[in-house]
Amino acid sequence: MTNRQTHSPYYAPTGGHPPQTQLLTDRAVFTEAYAVIPKGVMRDIVASYLPFWDKTRLWVLSRPLSGFAETFSQYIMEVSPGGGSDKPEVDPGAEAVLFVVEGELTLTLAGQTHTMAPGGYAFIPPGSDWQVRNEASSAVRFHWIRKAYEAIDGIDLPEPFVTNETDVEPIEMPDTNGCWATTRFVDQSDMRHDMHVNIVTFQPGGVIPFAETHVMEHGLYVLEGKAVYLLNKDWVEVEAGDYMWLRAFCPQACYAGGPGQFRYLLYKDVNRHMKLSGFGGR
Repeated sequence: MTNRQTHSPYYAPTGGHPPQTQLLTDRAVFTEAYAVIPKGVMRDIVASYLPFWDKTRLWVLSRPLSGFAETFSQYIMEVSPGGGSDKPEVDPGAEAVLFVVEGELTLTLAGQTHTMAPGGYAFIPPGSDWQVRNEASSAVRFHWIRKAYEAIDGIDLPEPFVTNETDVEPIEMPDTNGCWATTRFVDQSDMRHDMHVNIVTFQPGGVIPFAETHVMEHGLYVLEGKAVYLLNKDWVEVEAGDYMWLRAFCPQACYAGGPGQFRYLLYKDVNRHMKLSGFGGR
């Protein structure tokens, strides 16, 4: 199966280092309610590496932290030509979403091979048999979002699937005249899924017209455009390549700044009871 898009509209980091003459002042911030990791932070010196991955490095955007966001991790993977992994995941309880932002990724999932181009999206259930390779002539860069799956007695595991965002029709938010839409890759009412990874799109001037304050944790990677985002009590400018990491109940809203669309890849945890064990003396 092949998912192809001739041009990538998404931002992807390439590493490198700034010159010694560059000012240190930037937009990176970590607070008790949110963090902003701007694109300029993703340099060679902060790249990481993983066991059983060849010719691969990654930037860790988020990881579970006690007292902050605890449900997920998110990486930007960079696999050079000929690289990849036959044993990518070492945690049998981890589910995953892959989203390609640049280059071409060959994914083998449950025995079926898929060629994923920019916009390619794969959901991988826990315990899956999967491998990834870069069989192209240039680097491939993709997001890898991981979560410990919360199994429920009487509810089946979700099935794996591979698609491309261009094959999924965005759903307009009510009463927004098309200024705000969400590309949903799974049905919200499907209780097999305990996380959603969507793409949110705002037209220039579009807004979230209230301060969302909710239990879901978020990872927001800006794919395109720019905006002013409300995070807790602060208005923060963000642009393509920036990452916002939000704990539960962090107030949030935005104004899309134009001149083009403002789009981001959004993680949130859903469809499960709140954990009680370990709290209140239990």
